[in-house]
Amino acid sequence: MIVSIRRTLAGPLALLLLILSCPASGQSDAPARWIEVESLNAGLGEHPADLDRRTPRQTVSQLLILADEAEFDRAAHLLDLSELPKGQQADRGPELARKLVEIINRTMIIEWNDLPARPDALLERSASDVPRAGQPRRSIGLKVLELDRRPAEIRISRLKPAGREAVWVFSSQTVRDVEALYARYGPGWLEERMPDALRAPAIWGTRVWEWMVLPLIIAVLAALGWLTHKLLGIVGNRLPIDWINRASERIRTPLTIALMAMIGQFLSGWVVSFSGFFYQILTPTLLGLIIISLTIAALRSIDTTLERVTNRFVDEIDDAKERDRRKLFTSIFALRRIVLLIAVLIGSLLFMVQLRLFDSIGLSLLASAGAVTVLLGFAGRSVLANILASLQVAIAKPVRIGDAVKYENQWGYVEAIYFTFLVLRAWDGRRQIVPVQYFISYPFENWSMVDASITHAITLKLDLSADPSKLREAFEELVKTDDRAVTDKLLLTAVTDQNEDFQEITLYATAANPTDAWRMQLDLRERMGDWIRSHHPDWWPRDRLQLKRRFRKNTHKNATGDSGSSL
Repeated sequence: MIVSIRRTLAGPLALLLLILSCPASGQSDAPARWIEVESLNAGLGEHPADLDRRTPRQTVSQLLILADEAEFDRAAHLLDLSELPKGQQADRGPELARKLVEIINRTMIIEWNDLPARPDALLERSASDVPRAGQPRRSIGLKVLELDRRPAEIRISRLKPAGREAVWVFSSQTVRDVEALYARYGPGWLEERMPDALRAPAIWGTRVWEWMVLPLIIAVLAALGWLTHKLLGIVGNRLPIDWINRASERIRTPLTIALMAMIGQFLSGWVVSFSGFFYQILTPTLLGLIIISLTIAALRSIDTTLERVTNRFVDEIDDAKERDRRKLFTSIFALRRIVLLIAVLIGSLLFMVQLRLFDSIGLSLLASAGAVTVLLGFAGRSVLANILASLQVAIAKPVRIGDAVKYENQWGYVEAIYFTFLVLRAWDGRRQIVPVQYFISYPFENWSMVDASITHAITLKLDLSADPSKLREAFEELVKTDDRAVTDKLLLTAVTDQNEDFQEITLYATAANPTDAWRMQLDLRERMGDWIRSHHPDWWPRDRLQLKRRFRKNTHKNATGDSGSSL
């Protein structure tokens, strides 16, 4: 009995022991907390005991503090010099530390709250904010800087030499790029020749000379920009091509701003090198001015070209033009809107890519895309709805530039279709601005959808004695003499109503477009009235009054006493 029990329990116990003997699956997937190395900066000797390198924040702060005290021999212990030969680490280490501090001061404003104060650099924020939240890290990037052909990153790493505790130091790759970064972002030609008094520290990590040179550079760029603007205007006006004259007049201002921003970027990068405070302000400002100005210049050039294509019939836009030409004009307006949208998107993407904003906020934007979409949709729902409606009109073309439409009991021509509204031009020159979404949400009459010609009716109320056949002959003769009338279209005279007092006769005539039809209607109504007054004035409606006489006999006595009768 006991043997059978043992045999029964042997299988489960063995399985349990096997499970307990296996390592936890989570441990195999756990990220490494440091990078193991054989030694660290052996050529520098023993590192100072009071040098704290246990956390990323302490490492960065110690480097800046030692640089202020000019103790670069000790600051060299905060760098990973493993790629240098041991005999060169003591010689080149302090100089590399000094140059690294110069690069940091000129390109960065350190956010101390973003630097972990824990040895494992564990991210304590929620996973929705940071993808690796709750996990220790062994490397942290501080800043990505552009070199001539590639980016270089200032990064700190956690290294663990054999038999020693893990420490945070600036990575070997960063140390390798220090010389190139210093040549690009270090002191400029002008600063190296300044006296020490001007290179003394000022407020917010800046230097005295920066507050003197920056206003001078702005003034020089403003004067140079004014001269460039005038020069571009003179050159553009002297060119014999009208299109270039118009384009140069419209693009010279944004082009001047872009050129001055490029010169300012060159000066701030190669001639003078500002500190991190000014660098963080000037770099995005100048880059934004370059991208925005060039985008505006390109848009205005394209817009001028498209206007040149359609300029010969812009002022006389109506539905007298053939359908293909009006369709082309509508497509050009749609192209202008699409080009504008694409240019804005490309300019925004270039700005974010150049500033490497996607590296820091790309994942956060992706995580919060739903909330941003809801907010933008709620705040700009009217604008977005009009933009989508405008694109719908551009694609489906229920109405085109130059179409004659009857909208809300008024007729006019579609003069322009923009992103959010369209312009209707009435016959008397008035412009009606209508939101695109509102326009296509309600029925309207498009008189030029298929054919621009339109028939107008003239209604006359005449006496019952009027002869419709004579009116028909007179009307057709008048139509033949009217230059606006189209005789091969509908031409009709008909009695459309009749009662005991008058008859209603309607005269129909057709013109090539609504404007001519309206004017033709006015002229024919006046001329038909003149013809009736001249030839048959008795045809005008008359009120008939029928009198009935009734006689009554009265008897009376006259003076002689005879009786008589009176009416």
